Amino acid sequence: MHEGCSGSFEDGRQVVDKVRMMGFDRQFMPIPLDVTCGGCGEVFTMETFEGVCPSCRTVHGVTPCHAFDPDNVQAAGVDY
Repeated sequence: MHEGCSGSFEDGRQVVDKVRMMGFDRQFMPIPLDVTCGGCGEVFTMETFEGVCPSCRTVHGVTPCHAFDPDNVQAAGVDY
């Protein structure tokens, strides 16, 4: 089921599900990213491959292959 770095996702929930399935959700990223929340628009620092906006609790995810650019972070929804 692992597609390496070539996998594509339709939405943020699929990204977060993949990160959780791989066991990376609580793992620290190589470099923390300043991310604009997909829920409320606030900027927060994402340090793990799954992050939660402290302002609105929207869950965000990024796969390890794409964790170098905040544009690759996708929102999955509030308390997802």
